[in-house]
Order: sequence, then structure tokens, then C-alpha cells
Amino acid sequence: MRTHNRVMKHAYWIRKAHRWTSLVFSLVLLLASTSGLIHLWMTQTQSSPPSTFPSSRTVLDIGRIHISPREAAKKGLQSVSGYEVAQMQIRSIKEEPWYQIFVKNIPKPIYVNALTGEIDQLRDEIYAREIAQTIFFGSPMKKSNYLTSFDSEYIAIFRILPVYRFDIDDGKGSRVYVSTVTGSVTRATDNKKQWEANVFSLFHKWSFIRDQKLRNISLGLATIGVLLASISGLVLFGLTRRTKNSKYV
Repeated sequence: MRTHNRVMKHAYWIRKAHRWTSLVFSLVLLLASTSGLIHLWMTQTQSSPPSTFPSSRTVLDIGRIHISPREAAKKGLQSVSGYEVAQMQIRSIKEEPWYQIFVKNIPKPIYVNALTGEIDQLRDEIYAREIAQTIFFGSPMKKSNYLTSFDSEYIAIFRILPVYRFDIDDGKGSRVYVSTVTGSVTRATDNKKQWEANVFSLFHKWSFIRDQKLRNISLGLATIGVLLASISGLVLFGLTRRTKNSKYV
């Protein structure tokens, strides 16, 4: 009888702890389940992310490459003496072959025409626009931003920086983010898709907390609370089951 009373006393306090933790952190489970439904809806209604494979509407004509990589690098570094080439590749831009030369500590690449040796500092934006047109071919578009850091729409999950943003005049608020480093579209969205993404972030990532450190701490504490509620429920189940079974012994 004494053991039974001790078990029941423990069960009483565990039951109270389980009840209050479950009540407090039920909101966390509500937000998590709601965000899960939103994510399921987004996967069914939104198109797949754009391919990271280099995008181009033209084919690179190797026969038109008359300038060697050494000559292209020498020409490209004329205006930035003292710097070193980090990487070089050939891109087909406006149906012409261009060397894309990345120089250490310089954010934008240098472009040298592989046919004529011409240097064009504005070719990067032209190339970015051509990549954007692989998705919105023929649609009027304008460059609205050049991102060197993440913002509330182009978040760290997309990983690639820097990127150009082009806004499309299609009545849907479509916009596309383009990387000339990878030669691909990194993200394409519109007003409806972004609204769904914002709601998902509010419920799942608690984006209503602006400070990232405070947000991470809050999410961590909430997760611990849900864990404690679950553990206390399992312990309570075990204690009450043992007490019930002891009555029949």
C-alpha cells in the first residue's frame, strides 16, 4: 500500500507538470502542424525549383574562339594590375563566346571576347538578363536589384551570392534571381508564391522574431518544452499502468 501511495504521489505531480507543459507548448505543435500543411500545399501547387545547371538559349561555337586563355587573362588583368586570376570559363553570351574571368578580391567577373579580345565591363548584367530570359523568354523585365547579402525574400537557404534580381511585367509580380557565377537561375517566385512562403516562415521559422539569435533561442526552448511534455506523458503512462496492474496482483 505504501509503495502504491508513493507511486500515486509521483504520478500526481508528473500529471500536473504534463498538463501544464502540454497546455503551454500546444501552441508550438499547432504552429508546427499548420506549417507542415502549408508546406504540403506549396509542394503540390508550386513548380519545382529552377535547375542549377547552367542556363543558355544558345550553343557555344568552339570554332569562334580565336583568343587563347593566356591572352584573355593578360587582357583582362590590364586594368587591375597586381591581382591574380582565381577562375576562368567560357560563356556563350548573345551567341558570342566570352571568357568569364574571376579575379581575387573583385566581386564581379571580367569579360573578354574570345573572338575579338574586346573587354566589356557591362557584360555581366547582359549575361544575367540572358539567363533570366531562359524562364521568361519574351517577357518585359527590368533589373531591380543586385544582392551581395541575403534579405527577407532571398534567404540563406538559397546559398548563392551575389545574384541579380529581375522583375517581370506579367501582372503576377514575378521575379527571378540569377547567378552569373553558376550561370543559372537560383530562384523564381511571384506575389502568390511569396505570400505562401512568408506564412510558412511565420509559423515554421518564427520569422516574426526579427533578431536571429533571440529567434533561435526561442525555437530551442520551445522544442525542449515539447520534448519535456512528451517525456512526462510517457512516464505518466508507465506509472499509472503499473498502478493499475498492481491492483490485480
